[in-house]
Formats: sequence, C-alpha cells, structure tokens
Amino acid sequence: MEEIKPGQSVELLKELHILTRDGKLNQDSRRKLKQIYHLYQFIEPLMKDVTEERGQVHLVDHGAGKSYLGFILYDLFFKDRYAGSHIYGVETHEDLVERSRELAKKFNFPGMSFLKLSVAESIDTPELPERIDVVTALHACDTATDDAIRFALKKHAKYIVVVPCCQAEVASLLRKNKARSLAQNTLAEIWRHPLHTREFGSQVTNVLRCLQLESHGYQVNVTELVGWEHSLKNELIIATYKDLPRKRPAERLNEVLRGVGLEEMQHRFFTPQPAHHHATH
Repeated sequence: MEEIKPGQSVELLKELHILTRDGKLNQDSRRKLKQIYHLYQFIEPLMKDVTEERGQVHLVDHGAGKSYLGFILYDLFFKDRYAGSHIYGVETHEDLVERSRELAKKFNFPGMSFLKLSVAESIDTPELPERIDVVTALHACDTATDDAIRFALKKHAKYIVVVPCCQAEVASLLRKNKARSLAQNTLAEIWRHPLHTREFGSQVTNVLRCLQLESHGYQVNVTELVGWEHSLKNELIIATYKDLPRKRPAERLNEVLRGVGLEEMQHRFFTPQPAHHHATH
C-alpha cells in the first residue's frame, strides 16, 4: 500500500472508488491515484503560498465531476489546518453534486461546498465569494475551459491550473476559413488536412489561452502531465498573477488570430483594455 500518502483517508478513497471495497489498489485505481497525486504536487505549493500570505485559501474546481481532486486536496491539505479555507466544486450534473455533498457530510468536511451550475453561471453567482485564490479546471469540455479562465480573471485569482479539454470551435472555424487562409498564407498548409486541422486547432486554442492569460498580467507555465490516459490532452497550464506588462501579449494574441483567420474569436480570448492610454483593439 506504499502508494497512498500519509494522512490520506483510506475510507475516502474507497468511497471515491479509487480503492476497491476491501481497500486494495487494482490497476485502474492505481492509475487514478497516480494521476491525482501527480496533479496534487503541482497544486500543493500554490495553496501553501496563498495560506502563508492570507491565512486561508479559497479554491474553486470547475467541471468537478466526482470531485476526486477536491476531496483529495481537502483530505491531504485542508483537513487539519486553516480555519476559513474552502473548496467549491462546480458541476452541472445534479447526481454528482448530490453525491459529493453526501460524501462531504459523511467525512465531516465542512469546508467543502458543491454548486450545481455551469462554469459560465458560476461567474456571477452570489453563492461564491468575490475573491477566489486558486481556480482549477480539469478537462472542462468545449467552452467550459475558457469560461473557467474568464471566471478566474473576474475573481482576481492568484493561481489558475487548467488541464485543457478538446475545443472543437477553433478547428471548425479553421476548416470554414481554410480556402481563404490557403490563398493568403503558405503556413495554412499546417492545418490543410482534416486530421491536422483538429490537432492544430487544439494546439492553437491553448496558445491563445496562454496569450490571453499573459495579457492580463499572468506568468504562464505549460508543462506535461505524465501518466494520464493517452486519449486526453496531457497539457497542464499553470498561470500565476504577477502583474506583468500586458500590451505585448495582447498584440500578439490579435496577430495570431489574424494570422490563422480566427478574427471572429476575438470575443472569446478577450484582452484587457488599457485604462491609461487608448484601447488597442
């Protein structure tokens, strides 16, 4: 059982179906546990930093699903310290929200709440505090990853941790504008073939997300998550608010949109408008 971290509740892992009923690890559960722990090692230092600074941490997990991540974070990090810290799981499926609420009650985790909302709805809900320190979104599908980024920007989150999901919209626009792009730009060969359109679409979506975060003053690190199922994108984007200069990334973002024929996506990857000099659209 050496894979389980000290202080981790075995009962909780059984309830999350990460361990079998008799508390054993099978191949599937070992993989799940390894994934979550791998992610935990990225998130733990961020939570430590916030608690050292503010004495508590508020974290929102978007597209929480069964809330594996939230429960393991709470069990390993929040449980024994920092009164006032809180984890919010945002999820659209009522049954998953109910189940998570029951589990939090069962394990006496008072600092966990679960909201049945879409990521977009959560941006303005009064059920969440004005300020959130850490925002996570793991494989939030379609536009939910971008909504999670919008949420984090609005809540002035210090840290944003995203494992992006497929985002079909960019690929479909690349497809729609392909003929024009090919006529104007030799580099459009990169996404001429349908398979490449899909791959490049997903790549360029994440590049745009990084530029968007940078245009709001964040420092962005993109790293690979190892040990995840191969069907998933193994990309982890961690953004830290550093109040960095915003003008250049905002310009680059618009240049990339123009360069690949995605001008109509400008609303999605919005950049801040500088207050002290004229807005650069």
